[in-house]
This record gives sequence, structure tokens and C-alpha cells, in this order.
Amino acid sequence: MTAPLRSGDPILVNVGLGTRAYDILIGRGLLASLGARVAARKPGSKAAIVTDETVARHHLAAAQAALQSAGIDATPIIVPAGESTKSFAMLERVCDALLAARIERDDLVVALGGGVVGDLAGFASAVARRGVDYVQVPTTLLAQVDSSVGGKTAINSSHGKNLVGAFYQPVLVLADTALLDTLPEREFRAGYAEVVKYGLLGDLEFFEWLEVNWRDVFAGGPARGNLAAPREYSVLKSVQAKAEIVARDEHEHGDRMLLNLGHTFGHAFEAAAGFSDKLLHGEAIGLGMALAFEFSARRDLMSKADADRVIRHLAIVGLPTKISDLRFGAPGIDRLMDLIAQDKKVKRGALTFILARGIGSAFVARDVDAEEIRTFLAEKLASR
Repeated sequence: MTAPLRSGDPILVNVGLGTRAYDILIGRGLLASLGARVAARKPGSKAAIVTDETVARHHLAAAQAALQSAGIDATPIIVPAGESTKSFAMLERVCDALLAARIERDDLVVALGGGVVGDLAGFASAVARRGVDYVQVPTTLLAQVDSSVGGKTAINSSHGKNLVGAFYQPVLVLADTALLDTLPEREFRAGYAEVVKYGLLGDLEFFEWLEVNWRDVFAGGPARGNLAAPREYSVLKSVQAKAEIVARDEHEHGDRMLLNLGHTFGHAFEAAAGFSDKLLHGEAIGLGMALAFEFSARRDLMSKADADRVIRHLAIVGLPTKISDLRFGAPGIDRLMDLIAQDKKVKRGALTFILARGIGSAFVARDVDAEEIRTFLAEKLASR
């Protein structure tokens, strides 16, 4: 499989949502064009840049300069880094800061950061003044391929991850892959879990490409002739897959649930870790996908050989695939089942999982027997 894209050209993917359609731009060095692109869409506006302390050190000055070069005043709103920032307290803080900066409905919020900043800033944009436009400038691989696209915004609750939020689409996503150069290896690896997810849920050919090329994706390997570099290509394929699904099912009533492959298991472990750096989101999803494929094979939905192939790839890139891989004490089975019961896909108490009939063939499994899940997880916990 090759990427029929010329090196150096910004890549455009449109999310087709009628009057709420927007573009995703992918390429190196795009941050410098932020001001011009905002000015073209929102002439005369001012902006607030929501970012975290880590990202601010690397990229805030460049984002402010890009906006100021287009005559756009930009107020920075800096929050702590980490999953715990997706909280009611931080939502209140950001909303208050937007109001204090006199950000109005015709102005703009820029979410400059990873998934945490994107989710928090997007939710604040959805509720401040009953809706302010926002632009996603994702700075992590996970955010570029997943959380910045599709308009899911949320904060966490003590009951679980992303349980309070809104569907609110951005007006632009600017995925500057040069920003990934400052990303720690662990963060990049966690983001890769969401990349490989797109191959596992619906594109066997892409998964096979990743099996061969994942090292070049991690290393930021060069373009090959007139073709896009492996990293940009992996972002493109992921974004295309998500954009197509979101266009069909914006509010997650059907196909969009497939994007939660690995998330029902994964979110439970992430919550058990206290939404902390003990277990990054992508690491939790890697473990969750390994469990989902193993459980699918146990149900005779797919071959054990294919499940083992998936788990082997997740392990070789360094993602956790067994409960014993966790960096913290695993929770008890009752706690895990309580957390799974709070999953957003639960309907009238019935468990919904994303399972697979093979690599690239995921499906929504409704009414999964809770006792079957309990038995499966209890065995995994006992063998750790």
C-alpha cells in the first residue's frame, strides 16, 4: 500500500456535516498559518488560546505570534497538564477566563494541546455564552488522529471518564505534525494505539501497512519520492476513517460506536488508575483492544491466531496487553465491573462492547452478558 500524496503539500480532509462541515489540515509547519486561516474564517475576531503548562512552554509563543501577525488579539488561558484537568473545577476556571477576556459569540477559542485540552476547551466553547466557535490545534499524536476530530467534548466525573460533555464541532482542525517532534516517546506510543485502532476496526490493509511501517511512523521517517512521509500518512488514514464515520453518525447512535474499540475495557482501567500518568489514555486503549480481541476469540467470533497477531503487534510497539503490564495495582473485579457498568454505551443497564469477527471487522455487540465479562476479567486478574 502506498500513499498517493506529494511530499510537503498540506493534506486536506473535509468532515461532511452540512452547515457544520469543517476542514482538517495535516502537514508540517502549519502552525505558522494559524492566524491567516482564522482571519479568513472569522474576520475581525479576537481569540483565547486554551493550553496546558507543558504545551505552553513549547508552542504558545508561536501560536500567539501566528495570530498576532494576522491582527488577532489572543488571550492565553493556561491550565495544568494531565487527565485530572478534565474536571468541573477546571471547566469553571476556563469558562470564567473566557468571560473575563470578553470572548464573545463572534470570537474564537483555540484549543492548543492534546486530548485533555481539546476536550476541556471544546466543552467550554460549547457552553460559554451558549456557544463560541473553536479551532483544534492538536499537539499529540492521539489528539491529531482521534480526539480533535468529531466534536466530542467532555470532562471526567468520579463515576467515570467523559461522562459529562457535549457534541460540539470545531470550525477547523490544524494538525501540524512538526509539533509531534517535542512529544515524549511514551506519549507518542500512547497515541499510536488510536492509530492502529483504525486498522483493527475497519481496514485490514492499513493494519498490515502499520505492521511493516510502524517504526518509520515512530521515527518520523522521510517522504519516499513524491509520497507522503509515513507519519503524515498514518495521521491521514486515521483522520479519513474517523471523518467518514462521524459524517454518517455524528451523535454516536450506530457506526460511531465502533470508534470505541478497546474503550469499554480501557476506560475502566483508566478510571481505576485515577485518571493519572500511571496509565495514559492510549495505554489503556491498547490494553482494552488486546482484551477485546482475546474475548472475541474466546467467543469463537474470530480465530485465536488473528487475536494473537493483534496482541503481538500491540506488545511489540510497547503498549500494555496484559493486566500484569499495568504500572499500578490492578483493581478488584467488583470495582472493574462497577466502572464498566458506567460506560456511556450502556443502555438500560445492558452492556455494549465493540468486538471483532476478524482484523478490520469490528462490530457493535449489544446485550453482552455481564457475568461472561466478569468471568473473563476474573481469569485475567488471577493470572497476572
